Amino acid sequence: MQRKISTPSLLLLIILVGFPQISETIYTPSLPDIAHHLHASSNMIQLTLSIYFLGFAFGVFCWGRLSDAIGRRPAMLWGIIVYGLGSLGCYLSQSVEWLLVSRFIQAFGASTGSVVTQTILRESIDGAKRHAVFAQISAALAFTPAIGPLIGGWVDQSLGFRAVFLTLVVMSVGIFMYTQAALPETRVKPASNINTLTVTKRLMADRRVWAFSFVIGATNGILFSYYAEAPFIFISFFGMQPGWFGFFGIFVALASIIGAMLSKKMLPTYPAEQIIVIGTIITTVGAACLTGLALYGISPSVSFLVLMVACIFIILLGIGMAIPNCLSLALVNYRDVLGTAGAIFGLGYYLVVSLITSGMSYFHNDSLLTMPLYFLALAIIMVVVSTKALRPEPR
Repeated sequence: MQRKISTPSLLLLIILVGFPQISETIYTPSLPDIAHHLHASSNMIQLTLSIYFLGFAFGVFCWGRLSDAIGRRPAMLWGIIVYGLGSLGCYLSQSVEWLLVSRFIQAFGASTGSVVTQTILRESIDGAKRHAVFAQISAALAFTPAIGPLIGGWVDQSLGFRAVFLTLVVMSVGIFMYTQAALPETRVKPASNINTLTVTKRLMADRRVWAFSFVIGATNGILFSYYAEAPFIFISFFGMQPGWFGFFGIFVALASIIGAMLSKKMLPTYPAEQIIVIGTIITTVGAACLTGLALYGISPSVSFLVLMVACIFIILLGIGMAIPNCLSLALVNYRDVLGTAGAIFGLGYYLVVSLITSGMSYFHNDSLLTMPLYFLALAIIMVVVSTKALRPEPR
């Protein structure tokens, strides 16, 4: 008789899938400060965000594959240990090169929180309930990128940027202890006979998987490219203090929360694929408005700031609608190989995220027009991809 799968608490799942995002954004208010103290250019410092997603991409493959071999719980615990070591390396960094290496290690470990948690959700919850849970978690996670700058901004303003990384070291210890005490094993049996090459071929031949991978990668790429550019826009251009910049991020995060809530309410009426298309269209409208605003005239005034935030709100609203449905639907046909399929799928879309955030750092030139044009191009491609490739499957 097959063992009944235990579902972890929603709070634990949110923490495990959310701490990588906090780690990604917590030091963004410190970017100008880090550039100054490590004698590095803004473009080079922005690469510390791109390298994070590169480490994340390889991490999701390794931890997802390992979770099939040794179990979800051990893979999660070992990943958190690696994450803690990487965070310690960031704290001790004396050069931008050292920081880049440490960020890679930190992300490699943190990625277990994403891939293993998603695997746990997909194997322990079925059908429409799974869509709803992904929407609930996405709504909660919309706060995690905003919580990062809020914490990091005030810590940096009070104690300096190194204290921000020390905060992550302490956080890794707390998360490890909570996971050790509360995370059950959800893998029913070892998956020793799974052939990675065979699973890869299945995924590569699936048009929907390609589309989901791009849309997830592009939406996250836009989100974290915004967090890479935002400190230089709001702190350097508008003159905000790091602490207030962090607080400001919570308001922006409300857009993703509202988007996820709208998605959940629309699910009984519309197919999840259609909601994804609607979300990408809304993101495109927001990016077009932001581009028009930047072309019309740029000034460090309150009115321009309000209009800019309104446009960013629309962009993130669409992202909040699209992401949970993409994550929920992507691997519904791969339940027999969820750990390995999730690892390969995660590798693919996090490489897209890394590529897009690298592009943002490459094009960064202190112009407020660069980010809107970049977002608009990506959003248009997302609309085309989601419209062409994501046809609703029969219910």
